[in-house]
Amino acid sequence: MNNFPPFMMTQANAVPSQSQSVGVKGWIYTGNDEKQTAYWVCEKDGVSKEHIHDFEEYFMVIDGEYVLEIVGESITLHKGDEYHIRAGIPHAGKFKAGTRTFHCFGGKRG
Repeated sequence: MNNFPPFMMTQANAVPSQSQSVGVKGWIYTGNDEKQTAYWVCEKDGVSKEHIHDFEEYFMVIDGEYVLEIVGESITLHKGDEYHIRAGIPHAGKFKAGTRTFHCFGGKRG
């Protein structure tokens, strides 16, 4: 597959453009406990600026390449690679066009 199925990409669950990196489209779902899952499609090469969450984040690269910048390291993740980011840790990244990622958040994104 090169994209998520249409039922997963509804406007009702779209992440507002101001809440994500330029060139990225995402969708988010919130559980009863306010934890969230989200997934993104990177339409062009780009950057996710450094940010911090007050909760943990787990993510997996479904397709493409994502370079995670965390604790002074650059970690290149490819299809099938996953990473767990602890709460309060600053992180950023670089992504290539065609990259798709899946994320689980231990809290609700702002």
